Amino acid sequence: MRELSFSVILRLRILIALPFAFLLFPFNLRSAIRYAAIIAISLLALLWVAPPAGASQTDERLDTIFDRIKTTDNNAEGAALAELIWEIWLQSDNDIVNDLMSKGIEEMSVRNYKAALTAFNKMGEIDPEFAEGWNKRATVYYLMENYRASMRDIERTLTLEPRHFGALSGLGLIFLAIGNDGAALKAFEAALEVNPHMPGPRAYVEELRQRFRKKSF
Repeated sequence: MRELSFSVILRLRILIALPFAFLLFPFNLRSAIRYAAIIAISLLALLWVAPPAGASQTDERLDTIFDRIKTTDNNAEGAALAELIWEIWLQSDNDIVNDLMSKGIEEMSVRNYKAALTAFNKMGEIDPEFAEGWNKRATVYYLMENYRASMRDIERTLTLEPRHFGALSGLGLIFLAIGNDGAALKAFEAALEVNPHMPGPRAYVEELRQRFRKKSF
């Protein structure tokens, strides 16, 4: 990412923040762009706070970003911060691992799950300390409805990165799929404790709480 110029990165950040800014300023393009630019600049300041300590979940910048995502009341900023976290999680300091990650994601996007699984298996063999590798394999297993294998990889992910709100959300989806609503609620609540700016898990929490309230009557 540091190979790109600051101006290019800034434009990309503004493009990411712009859809959220339009929610606040739907009829004022200038205000929406100005608001998106402010968010983008503040996020870039966080991203360049220190050089990467290594890769993915070991990056020193994550602590600062996680502190911010839990304290901001701005959903647009929270969503953009989550994008930053995903960008860092996805990057390894091993080029082969990065190539396998790209390959696995590409295969998964076209539902070629066996090929994706092959890529993520190799990634785990090369770097078993890379949390996002296990999370991506957990996603493939979930899509293949192999929930037990998915849960094992989620456990590995959370051992390496306990703040992985994606893995926690995935765990909630698995519990929903197997009919364990209580465990699903706890998983979604845990995800929101880390990142309170996720509409999907929040909607599940509200739905499950309402379901439990109806059962109590």
